[in-house]
Amino acid sequence: MTIDSKHVMPWRIEDIDLSRIDRQRAAANEDLLLLLCAASFIESGTDLYTSNLTAYFDGDPEVSAWLNREWEPEELQHGRALKAYIAHVWPEFDWDTAFRNFFDEYSKTCSLEEFEKTRALEMVARCVVETGTATLYRAINECSDEPVLKEITDHIRSDEVRHYKHFFKYFKKYNLIEGNGRLAVLGALLRRVIEIKSEDSEIALRHVFAIRYPERVHDSAYNRERASRISSLVRRNLSADMCVKMLLKPLDIPARIQPGVHYPLAKVAQHVFFR
Repeated sequence: MTIDSKHVMPWRIEDIDLSRIDRQRAAANEDLLLLLCAASFIESGTDLYTSNLTAYFDGDPEVSAWLNREWEPEELQHGRALKAYIAHVWPEFDWDTAFRNFFDEYSKTCSLEEFEKTRALEMVARCVVETGTATLYRAINECSDEPVLKEITDHIRSDEVRHYKHFFKYFKKYNLIEGNGRLAVLGALLRRVIEIKSEDSEIALRHVFAIRYPERVHDSAYNRERASRISSLVRRNLSADMCVKMLLKPLDIPARIQPGVHYPLAKVAQHVFFR
């Protein structure tokens, strides 16, 4: 992939002084580091998803150009930043082997067959993903007291919110053509929420555990308990309000109805995204 020289990255990992990392403070929160490893894997696999999205939106130079020149480089930088952070705190962790094993499995779940049936609904699905990542990095930022990690996750969260706005803009562009109603949009939202929970994070955490705790590879009870602790860590710091506002936007619910659906949706989002 050739990166457009005109695109200026909003921030650069090279400009962050990783030597300022408080290793003792960071290492004290093992569950958070496990979560960062899993997130770094998913971010580092963005190039595969970009190629699939570009193929799906073939013939739309506006979308393809943004995906390849801005979205992919920024997402891959997220992966590099988290990997670099982990390397400073856990130099003994074999990130490359863990990622290779993860990607071998994860890549089989990323195919055009998994995409929504229409372009507008696929953009809805992408809005869900960006909602999940934006709220995740905000939660990590809230539960961390390590300054460098807070700086990195604040940058990433800002990127994810901006990416959401692009996908939402493209959803509106295509829905003017397709005319999907709220039920169709809601269906796409729910399908993607379920897929996020059942695939991406589960696969990533499993491969993190396998390298970090090789003696526990076949201890499914231990791995479930550890994954539950990680979810609980995020859930305690989750901004359900932010999450629901982002999820509601593609549904275009009238303002007079929104207060009635906001609270129950917040509870559902909190449970589904990070149960």
